Amino acid sequence: MLRTVKQSAPFLERNYAQDLTLGQPAHYTGRSLSAFKRDFAAAFDGETPSRRMVKRRLDAAYDLLKRGESTPAEIYLKVGFKNLSHFSTTFKRRFGIVPSALRRDA
Repeated sequence: MLRTVKQSAPFLERNYAQDLTLGQPAHYTGRSLSAFKRDFAAAFDGETPSRRMVKRRLDAAYDLLKRGESTPAEIYLKVGFKNLSHFSTTFKRRFGIVPSALRRDA
């Protein structure tokens, strides 16, 4: 069954913390990787699948840090990042504050 690219959004949402390749949601929708990226950007106002996954991971990390339950060193792996430095830099770029400062303020 061929799924629409819009139907891949819940798949990405459910699996944001997993180590997914973009080939997996492309296969889920029955498209080649290049067709999936192109159709995804068209369906989601130019947003790429990779960018959407990073935003979802950062939103989840923000919520966890705001609750003060875990440290950034624990959270980056929970939400699907592979590197603490990349997580911290990306988090600061998105929210304007480093993860450890947000946790302190929680």
